[in-house]
Amino acid sequence: MSSPHPKYAANDGVIAEAQAALGEALLHARDEVGEVALHVHRDHLVAAMTILRDRLGYQQLMEIAGVDWPDRPLRFEAVYCLLSLTRNHRIRVHVGTNEADPIPSITGLWPVAGWLEREVYDMYGVLFDGNPDLRRILTDYGFRGHPQRKDFPLSGFVELRYSEAEKRVVYEPVQLAQDFRRFDFMSPWEGADYILPGDEKAQPEAKGAPTPMKADDIAKDGGKK
Repeated sequence: MSSPHPKYAANDGVIAEAQAALGEALLHARDEVGEVALHVHRDHLVAAMTILRDRLGYQQLMEIAGVDWPDRPLRFEAVYCLLSLTRNHRIRVHVGTNEADPIPSITGLWPVAGWLEREVYDMYGVLFDGNPDLRRILTDYGFRGHPQRKDFPLSGFVELRYSEAEKRVVYEPVQLAQDFRRFDFMSPWEGADYILPGDEKAQPEAKGAPTPMKADDIAKDGGKK
């Protein structure tokens, strides 16, 4: 193989073609690290995606990803990854929104978007107007918060376990001992300068490659073994 990954068509002329086809629906476009990103106005998303599918030949919706930018007025982005089989080319479509304003659903264009929009909603809290079944898809029933938001605690708010006494699954507040919050950020290749739990009985080894033979045995044997 001459390349470790499939080769796709070049980006030459893709942005100009998109600008001519999308018009005012396109806020701006960029060609960066070999990928074309089209930033589309939220209110014109369905019309823009219809043009990209039917006129420009991007037939398949491969993924919808969420992005959280806490410092931006439009904090969240939904990123649509499109693939053209006939052109052998991929593009990304970016749409910005906030916590309250929903993004139009594209389930009418690609039914698979129903599952993908649910995932973005579950992880980031982004709403999608027109999704027929906008429920959580990865987290549990009654889950509070959205795990991929940058303000969500990594330990979560509650933990789930089975109670033998109550014979059912119960939720309990997370209690993380302070000992587990101390991090030294040392490289594992350098080694810690203190004794790790469980290593109290370990004896330090001399420098050099370890060998099961003692120095006297090696000398008597003459190095032949």
